[in-house]
Amino acid sequence: MTRSLDVASLDRIDTLAQELAMLQDRSKRRIAILGSRHVPVVSIHLVELVARSLAQEGHSLITSGAQGVNAAVIRSVLEIDPGKLTVLLPQSLDRQPVESRDQLEQVLHLVEKPEHDDLPLPMASSLCNQEIISRCDQLICYAFHDSETLLSSVRLAEDMGKVVSLMYFD
Repeated sequence: MTRSLDVASLDRIDTLAQELAMLQDRSKRRIAILGSRHVPVVSIHLVELVARSLAQEGHSLITSGAQGVNAAVIRSVLEIDPGKLTVLLPQSLDRQPVESRDQLEQVLHLVEKPEHDDLPLPMASSLCNQEIISRCDQLICYAFHDSETLLSSVRLAEDMGKVVSLMYFD
């Protein structure tokens, strides 16, 4: 059987229909926001605006404890409704940078992973991102084209059938 190149497969149409239905659904979702530690200042304001808006709409947000995008999400949601925020750390709190700890100690739903303290940070971060993705309905990711850990997380989320929005800084 031949298939025209300009007609999407039925599987892809079904996936697209499911994603559109979820985005149009007004019920509250668990939305993960992950991103790079190194972020242009203008982009931080965009991340804060998105996180704040989602929290105001009543969605629950999940992120990690890293600087940059994740710290902007934490800061924004803490201002709106601390109960709407869950932060999963790749390792225990005392392994986090000193400049992050004050903010992280304000988080009501903070999940530490002391069992990952002996792992290299990139591996612990990858495991953390996997758990975050397993807990969410939708992933918003801000990355650079060479952000291997984040792009791997995006592929995992897509493979799990999550709605994924990927935005590049470069």
